[in-house]
Amino acid sequence: MDVETLLRELESRGSAQTRKTYGRHGVRGPMFGVSYEDLGILTRRLKTNHSLALELWKTENHDARILATMIADPAVLKAGELNRWVKDVQDHVIADAVGGVIARSKHGKSKAEKWREAKGELLSYVGWSITARLAMNDAELEDAYFKPLVAQIEKRIHSSPNWTRYGMNGALIAIGVRSAALQKLVLAAAKRIGKVEVDHGDTSCKTPDAAAYVKKTVAHRKQQARKKGGDNKTARHKST
Repeated sequence: MDVETLLRELESRGSAQTRKTYGRHGVRGPMFGVSYEDLGILTRRLKTNHSLALELWKTENHDARILATMIADPAVLKAGELNRWVKDVQDHVIADAVGGVIARSKHGKSKAEKWREAKGELLSYVGWSITARLAMNDAELEDAYFKPLVAQIEKRIHSSPNWTRYGMNGALIAIGVRSAALQKLVLAAAKRIGKVEVDHGDTSCKTPDAAAYVKKTVAHRKQQARKKGGDNKTARHKST
């Protein structure tokens, strides 16, 4: 499918209500207002298509750019490409989407380390967004890698820009659910940090309490593990 055909389909799937919702979340510039459900449908149809992703990004349309991050191939994402994408980021919605694909590339760790220290609010947000995903998904990293980041978050979160604070809070949660040792470290830090204030604009979004979210996630995982264990026992019983 070529870009022009795909843009026409995106336009047909857009709605005024979704555009209004995206606008409340800070999205500006051209957009059709395509729901994430419809973007998911298109992603499953298109599958991974890196060249198409690069062309979609060039359109400057918000929906096209979100779709680009969904069909891009992290395995072939070049440093120059991701640098151009990050340079174009104008809101935290697209920043999070870009962070997601970069986190799955070979550049994730190095870019997170560089961008966490950026003075630009959205760029530092991307850095912390990548960090959160590394904590959740990169099994090759040692827990020791994340320990000093907990201390850094505790020291700087309240004095950091709005979306940087949000990214730090998300990273703190992700680190806290990575392992039992990190959970203990994060819960102690979260208690000292206290409430994290983030301005979400004209939306009903809330900033999650890190300690409560970590505890809830860990409890849910244990419940699922017990359920899975029970299901396995039942399956073995039926097979005998």
